[in-house]
Amino acid sequence: MAKAPGFKQVLKAVFGAFVGVQSEQQRQQDFQTTTIWPYLVAGIFAVVVFVALLLALVSWVVAG
Repeated sequence: MAKAPGFKQVLKAVFGAFVGVQSEQQRQQDFQTTTIWPYLVAGIFAVVVFVALLLALVSWVVAG
């Protein structure tokens, strides 16, 4: 198993999963890491930011 992923690798993996585009090599590298926690934290944070942006956009459109 590989060591814990770096910040850049976690962001790249989460963004790729969020968009739905990721290379097989990157996917294999992600599944070889020893811990899931950085991916969970980054994924939850990305979802919260996405939902907040959607709510702000909807509020802006409805108010305008």
